[in-house]
Amino acid sequence: MGKPLAASRGEVRGVRERAEAMMALAPASLAPEQLPEKPSFTRRIEKVPVGVVLAIAPWNYPLLTAVNCVVPAVLAGNAVQLKHSPRTPLCADAFERAFAAAGAPAGLVQALPCSNEAVHAAIELPQIGLVSFTGSVKAGHAVHASASRRFIDTTLELGGKDGAYVAADADVAAAAASLVDGAFYNAGQSCCAIERVFVHETVHEEFVARALELVRAYRLGDPRDGATSLGPLALPSAPAFLRGQVLDATAKGARLLCGGVETACPATGRGRFFAPALLDGCDHSMALMRDESFGPVLGVCKVASDAEAAEAVDDSPFGLTACIFTSDVERAEAFAARVDVGTVFMNRCDYLDPLLPWTGAKASGKGASLSAHGFKAFTRLKGVHFKHDPLA
Repeated sequence: MGKPLAASRGEVRGVRERAEAMMALAPASLAPEQLPEKPSFTRRIEKVPVGVVLAIAPWNYPLLTAVNCVVPAVLAGNAVQLKHSPRTPLCADAFERAFAAAGAPAGLVQALPCSNEAVHAAIELPQIGLVSFTGSVKAGHAVHASASRRFIDTTLELGGKDGAYVAADADVAAAAASLVDGAFYNAGQSCCAIERVFVHETVHEEFVARALELVRAYRLGDPRDGATSLGPLALPSAPAFLRGQVLDATAKGARLLCGGVETACPATGRGRFFAPALLDGCDHSMALMRDESFGPVLGVCKVASDAEAAEAVDDSPFGLTACIFTSDVERAEAFAARVDVGTVFMNRCDYLDPLLPWTGAKASGKGASLSAHGFKAFTRLKGVHFKHDPLA
């Protein structure tokens, strides 16, 4: 789908990191819960498999999003049907081959190449005990509706419009480097990409200058070229959509500092690229600051206080992640308590720690992957209540 080579290699490393973390957590997370002893009784709570898990993985991180589901599902005793996006169909085949090569029972993990329409028919099958979906909010609603007809659960990782706050006491250079990377990594095609930055007025000018220098340094090109740092866009509709957001923002008073136009690979004149765009003077009247962009554009807004920043970050129908750049842990804790999101970062962004739950609030989804909590969806509780002496 056009991911630069360095990022693709990073995704492979991430698969191993997450798989090893979940394997280490599995014994304790899946162990039966032993209850206080009661004479003549055996009582415990078991965590049993749900059956077959239908995993629906997207094209933007086809390995990482799949491993979040496949590994804990199998460790919990389930089989997995893995359906990937038509843009990355061979990734599901790779998972199937990997499990077969490792000696897994035949059919434990199977690729499911099918249309989106066929997915809903698969959900109706009685063997399916859970649907794990990563994708758009619209598709998530459809998957959840189909699953609800059978009263089976879903985990949904959906959209994001992640916001960041650069406080007055932040290391501005570090903040700019981290947030630009978080916004433009994978050409912004990440659910947890930074799409809005709120900067305290005392450091606003410095932040914008540093960010602009970094955005201008991106090199567009063939993703197989190691020097390429920004690849093409996967969706045919993406360039026009992003251009529309940029035009709407500038019409409402934003300043376009660089990029913001459809373009092509400089070396070949081919490809579906969008010049990375940085805009200043943005506000929430603009689609760029409200609607998920999923591309290499970033809006910046000046704020006067911590309270104003937290309110602005939280002013979104999405709630995947938020971050604050500050040297004050108490300020970060206050910010974390104010924003309704799945993960709050201090002095970093756009990173999944496999020992922490990956979850979202509001329209960003339901359920959790990774961490010890990432096993819960793949099991159901079963009580064991034995009375040893029927006459006692």
